[in-house]
Amino acid sequence: MNAPTHATHLMPEIHQREVPQALIDALKTRFGERCSTVLVVREQHGRDESSFAAPPPSAVVFAESTQDVADAVKLASAYSVPVIPFGVGSSLEGHLLAVQGGISLDVSRMNHVLSINAEDLTVTVEPGVTRKQLNEEIKSTGLFFPIDPGADATLGGMSATRASGTNAVRYGTMRENVLALEVVTASGEVIHTGSRAKKSSAGYDLTRLMVGSEGTLGVITAVTVKLYPLPEAVSAAICSFPSIEAAVRTTIQVIQMGIPIARVELIDHNTVRMVNAHSKLGLREEPMLLMEFHGSPAGVKEQAELVQEIAAEFGGNAFEWATTPEERTRLWTARHNAYFAAIQSRPGCRAISTDTCVPISRLADCLLESITEVDASGIPYFLVGHVGDGNFHFGYLIDPNLPEERETAEALNNKLVARALSLEGTCTGEHGIGLHKMDFLVTEAGAGAVDMMRTIKRALDPKNIMNPGKIFTL
Repeated sequence: MNAPTHATHLMPEIHQREVPQALIDALKTRFGERCSTVLVVREQHGRDESSFAAPPPSAVVFAESTQDVADAVKLASAYSVPVIPFGVGSSLEGHLLAVQGGISLDVSRMNHVLSINAEDLTVTVEPGVTRKQLNEEIKSTGLFFPIDPGADATLGGMSATRASGTNAVRYGTMRENVLALEVVTASGEVIHTGSRAKKSSAGYDLTRLMVGSEGTLGVITAVTVKLYPLPEAVSAAICSFPSIEAAVRTTIQVIQMGIPIARVELIDHNTVRMVNAHSKLGLREEPMLLMEFHGSPAGVKEQAELVQEIAAEFGGNAFEWATTPEERTRLWTARHNAYFAAIQSRPGCRAISTDTCVPISRLADCLLESITEVDASGIPYFLVGHVGDGNFHFGYLIDPNLPEERETAEALNNKLVARALSLEGTCTGEHGIGLHKMDFLVTEAGAGAVDMMRTIKRALDPKNIMNPGKIFTL
């Protein structure tokens, strides 16, 4: 299976639809000061963490309730104007860009925890609740929400992009952890999918359809997710390796042996150097695994000892433990800041992020060949990976004013995706398709499957107003 040979979507295609003044007037009448046409507000809502640029939306509506969302969508639908949901703007694939114009619907003020059902291990929240906010509000229950994509993203955005992150190797992704949704459809109707029951065979699985739809089928206005008991004991460790291959082979053996490790993150030596400079740490500037173990004190000890033995077989050394919450927080904060550390390492640069995921047995093959390619290219980069589930990210650090650097980075990404697909992997493990991976989706899923997606899109959004121009073209 071959990926497209051209550099995929170097810039988004801009097809701005007219936004009538009558719609702006109607929105201002309905929402008052919560409808803004101020340029700086529109520009803030017209960009994300991707390297793309597009004109800002014509207006920004700040919703504070499901009824607000429904009314805004109904007005937009009446004028056939696009609606782009907005949480905190942390997406990486151009999801928030108004490539066909329209209005940005900001749900960040819908940030209330609606109900905590500790006895059932579930919680229902509005879409603007962030993962850190949720865990702070439920900490007294002895439960936590484990999905951790790094950024303090909203639950609505995490559901829309089917996010995962560092804990996915043990706790799964948003796909496995969202039980039910409230969604405003393209016509402004409010529907409910799923329930708090842990399983159901009732009709089509609309919850799974909406999770990962990237705002193209509706606007999520409430999310019910699973919670988990806080582990009795938590221990984190770092271990340096003589090579990337040694670190990856260690990870593969840990997973294949069934050791229930909670997190296992790979950082290459470039990224360690960047993190040291950014977070003022003194980590050994070698390929490194960051690991975390959850369970009973005895279970955690046994897991850690087994992993340490495996690491030693592959030359792992300088095993360092972080058992206090402060030490663990310091390590994981440094890991989560890797993206920003990399950006700061080359002032003025932008990062083109990759997001491939392969079967764990093929991880070393995919990763090592890709490292050889990027090293030969001369493009500065960083590498981090949720390697316990075969997912990893290169960040190619390009000068946005040098088109040849972007073209080189996109060519590297094309080769990486082609390699991942040939190994029965995917072009995106957690970031979603957005603008950047539209051609790759056709290569991965096939034209027939993408046509089926188009059929669903047309049926649920006949005017094509829900975040149009993302995932695929109509």
